Amino acid sequence: MNVIVINSGSSSIKYQLFDMPEQRVIVKGLIEKIGLDGSRIKHKNERGETLLIEKNIPDHQTGIGLLLALLTDKENGCLKDISEVDAVGHRVVHAGEKFSGSVPVNKEVIEALESCIDLAPLHNPPNLEGIYAVTELLPDVPQVGVFDTAFHQTMPEHAFLYGLPYELYEKFGVRRYGFHGTSHRFVSRESCRLLNMDPEQSKIITCHLGNGASIAAVKNGKSIDTSMGMTPNEGLIMGSRSGDLDTGVLLFIANKEDLSIAQTSNLLNKKSGMLGVSGISSDMRDIEIAAEQGHRRAQLAMEMYAYRVKKYIGAYAAAMGGVDLIVFTGGIGENDILTRKRILSGLEFLGLDFDEPLNEIKGKFARLTKQGSKVVAAVVPTNEELVIAMDAHRIITSQR
Repeated sequence: MNVIVINSGSSSIKYQLFDMPEQRVIVKGLIEKIGLDGSRIKHKNERGETLLIEKNIPDHQTGIGLLLALLTDKENGCLKDISEVDAVGHRVVHAGEKFSGSVPVNKEVIEALESCIDLAPLHNPPNLEGIYAVTELLPDVPQVGVFDTAFHQTMPEHAFLYGLPYELYEKFGVRRYGFHGTSHRFVSRESCRLLNMDPEQSKIITCHLGNGASIAAVKNGKSIDTSMGMTPNEGLIMGSRSGDLDTGVLLFIANKEDLSIAQTSNLLNKKSGMLGVSGISSDMRDIEIAAEQGHRRAQLAMEMYAYRVKKYIGAYAAAMGGVDLIVFTGGIGENDILTRKRILSGLEFLGLDFDEPLNEIKGKFARLTKQGSKVVAAVVPTNEELVIAMDAHRIITSQR
């Protein structure tokens, strides 16, 4: 089965074509600067060659149309005819409380996702643009929606509610939803497979650390808590997001600086986090270089980042009544040796025996604790696109 996986952003579309159930990536690429000057496609074909195609791409439908043409191109394509596409899987950021798992896309699903736009105004509209485009261009091809929020729908009410008037939850859906659910689901199960553990009998803390970052407590295969909230701004300090913040501070700053709601949102999401503290960059690599050169605020930002992750690990270990496994994934989690060391050092009280030489690894699976360690720590590269392809294959196959 040929499954196209599409991740539509506001001005970009990431895509991969999978051969399922073999899980083989046939082609992949990025359509970028949609609706902007300099729009182009970076496409890696079946032979492993990277093509750069610069072309005017005014909207998502045009971009997906160009993708489909590439797949069937005589020279660089991999399909004889577009009818060989069996399914399309979409990443959708926010499904609210509508769905607790991946679902076939139909009129009712689209309407439900449209009703969630207020909850994710920056993410859901472009995600829906991808669905609209495929519906128009491939009307007979089944589509599946895979939601970032779905995995966290197993959180109990006492974990997802805020200490606000209950009526605000009833009227507007104000609650913790959590994000990166596809990644947390994948690495929690993949780590158990690699370490020969039973996910249904394990207490796992998954740390998805990238420019956006979140932690989840996964008990016996289900998410019971996660650090991101109603929006992706809550929780850890991130590249340019503040993370946890006293709401009184927010009101104080908005009043002192005479900020509008839009300006306040921009401050929290675009100017804060590692960028705001360090004054250098939102990229951890740049901050680490500056810290090594003695830049005080860069050093402080790194200390704050590791401290916040470590604090959440302790909190989630308490919430689950212990922890068996701590998993690192995402760009920072998979590649940043120093940050992992800062986080794992000092967790001996949990029964974690950190092995520093094993930590000298980037971008691939590795165990980070010594044999006999009561709590295991590991690096497990995430693969959200594969999860989407697997869900699409499973759902479409079950309908046949």
